[in-house]
Amino acid sequence: MAKTVVKRIGVLTGGGDAPGLNAVIRAVVKTAIREYGMTVVGFENGFGGLIKNQARELTEADVVGILPRGGTILGTTNRDNPFHYPVIKGDKKVFVDVSDRIFENISIHGIEALIVIGGDGSLSIGKELYEKGLKVVGVPKTIDNDLSATDQTFGFDTALATATEAIDKLHTTAESHHRVMVLEVMGRYAGWIALASGLAGGADVILIPEIPYNIEVVIEKINARSQERKKFSIIVVAEGAKPLGGEMVVQKRVEDSFDPIRLGGIGNLVAQEVEAATGKETRVTVLGHLQRGGSPTAFDRILATRYGTGAVNLVAEGKFGRMVCLKGQNIESVPLETALGEMHTVPVDGELVRVARQLGICLGD
Repeated sequence: MAKTVVKRIGVLTGGGDAPGLNAVIRAVVKTAIREYGMTVVGFENGFGGLIKNQARELTEADVVGILPRGGTILGTTNRDNPFHYPVIKGDKKVFVDVSDRIFENISIHGIEALIVIGGDGSLSIGKELYEKGLKVVGVPKTIDNDLSATDQTFGFDTALATATEAIDKLHTTAESHHRVMVLEVMGRYAGWIALASGLAGGADVILIPEIPYNIEVVIEKINARSQERKKFSIIVVAEGAKPLGGEMVVQKRVEDSFDPIRLGGIGNLVAQEVEAATGKETRVTVLGHLQRGGSPTAFDRILATRYGTGAVNLVAEGKFGRMVCLKGQNIESVPLETALGEMHTVPVDGELVRVARQLGICLGD
């Protein structure tokens, strides 16, 4: 057994759920106990559990059988930012800093370091807590694949598989009814899910946030397919796609969330314009939270497991304020400020975009 000065660690899952969270938790618990003799305390429902002192010790018995399960046994939320926490004063909701409660609860449990599993919102909070004195290690999680310091986040591969399967199924019904099918997928401000699933599923049009689209170009593509006696078309649109000179479609705002903007509705807008201009019956499928659910793929299970083990190793080595990451074939780490410095978006001159163009896929420009 390797030597370590840390004996008790905490772990939480924050932000939106993603396939592979349980695999990380399992790896953290097994590695901490078996390799380092540590005790692991799990905080429930993200940072809310840290604020409200909702915690329980996690043993190897608690993680039996969870590797293939989606979701997270600890629960999660994309709210409860301790530095911007909603409270009611009088008849008004105000936001206050309650981060001191976290340090009190950490002290109650005798926890010496915290592993934060999350996307940019959760890791930003982790960074602030680290700067305030808490020993933090981050694990990158998001189906959007939009964290720049890692080659890939776990959860993305499973979401991609789900989106690709949806395109496959839409193909058969589109061909049968000679329709245009529009599939709206997640991704926030990055087009990775849309571009990769569109390529894998054989889409005819792919619209992503990085390339503002001209609806006339999309319509020309649909009409051209009709002239070639191709009686159906598949359009994959990222939720953050926007028309040239226009804005993203915002479904609503949630003010006490890490990211208050909720995108959604662009698929319906594109479908309405395509149907009006081409006369072709057009249907919309919004894949939504199906992309977050289900059993993780083998790739995500392995990546999440490697991240969990890597995070515990960082704790044991005393390397705090860092995030584990994938670089090539290796698990490495970077400072949290580097991990959060820039969003990982689709390069418009990158290989995937170039391949899509060479295949004749319309990107709306």
